[in-house]
Amino acid sequence: MRKLPDAEFDIMKVVWANEPPITTSEIMKQLGNEKEWKIQTIVSLMLRLVERGFLRSEKHGKERTYFPLVGKEEYLKFETGNFIRNFHNNSFLNLVTTLYDGETLCEEDISELLKWAKERGEK
Repeated sequence: MRKLPDAEFDIMKVVWANEPPITTSEIMKQLGNEKEWKIQTIVSLMLRLVERGFLRSEKHGKERTYFPLVGKEEYLKFETGNFIRNFHNNSFLNLVTTLYDGETLCEEDISELLKWAKERGEK
């Protein structure tokens, strides 16, 4: 699996948020005002996602439908692993320290993190 460019990731977020299959017109409708893409741009991005193995396409008459081949959780796990490896020397503690030192974590986040770590340690 390879990292998706931002535009393709935007398309996949819409795909994952819907029950398959999805059409290009549905994606266009849901991206709406957020993106000012023409339908051809969306078609091109979806074809790239098919080529990369993220989507499967079926043609029904004049309309094409798309099905996700890579799940959201699978992709996020891949991206997060790459992020921790590339920016935090594969250290979860380094990631948390960076978040804490940047004052991104609040007390509630820290409590949840400690609870999560304790539950994992008991397994």
